[in-house]
Amino acid sequence: MAKSLRQRMQDGEVLTAMRGSLSTSKAELAAMWATGRYDYIWIDSQHTPYSDQLLVDYCQAAGELGIDVQLRIPHTRQAHMVGRFLDFGLTAVLVPEVEEPETVDDAIAYAYYGPIGRRSWGGPTRKGFSQGVDRHEYSAWWNDTVVLGIQVESVEAVTNIHKLAKPGVSVVTFGPNDLSFSLEAHPGFPLQDVDACMRNVAAQLKNTGIRLAMGTATQPEERDKYVDMGFTLFQDNMPD
Repeated sequence: MAKSLRQRMQDGEVLTAMRGSLSTSKAELAAMWATGRYDYIWIDSQHTPYSDQLLVDYCQAAGELGIDVQLRIPHTRQAHMVGRFLDFGLTAVLVPEVEEPETVDDAIAYAYYGPIGRRSWGGPTRKGFSQGVDRHEYSAWWNDTVVLGIQVESVEAVTNIHKLAKPGVSVVTFGPNDLSFSLEAHPGFPLQDVDACMRNVAAQLKNTGIRLAMGTATQPEERDKYVDMGFTLFQDNMPD
């Protein structure tokens, strides 16, 4: 049986997400996947317009091709809605601009079924769901499958990472654009650049099992320094 995306992440595989578009057809998606460049799809809804139905249709097409989809949800304050987004057929969710432990608590509560969380039972388009499935078997499988990510994009998040990286979080993703913007507003912060912040967080998360991801597209030749820091998850753009 093939390993799940979360298991591959936990095993430390270096993986690449394709920065996808909901306008891509199933046939186009299949052709892109045939290049062998990608391991899963990353979809943005924080800075990119989308619709629920388009996301459902996209996840269905991707699922039929055996492709996992991660969504960056629209807003930090929607962490309590991750269960709704996961009902659309996603494998993974990413909560942007996380700074407060309460945000992480909400995300964990609604990403996982009991006994870990309190996600509501429902949604016919959930990943791996079929009518008549045993609820307890499915929920146990899901709790071992879901990938919950939080995005670090501020000096506050870097400072508080030990409070944010809770059990139930699989991935910490860096948003270097917003993080550099935050550093500019805090000239006295002891970590003077994005790389220093990354190294600091990586050191704090060492041996926790939480994986580090880049939140912007990089080329393979640019990744060595990040791999040296402990990053294993990267993004790349769709093929031309």
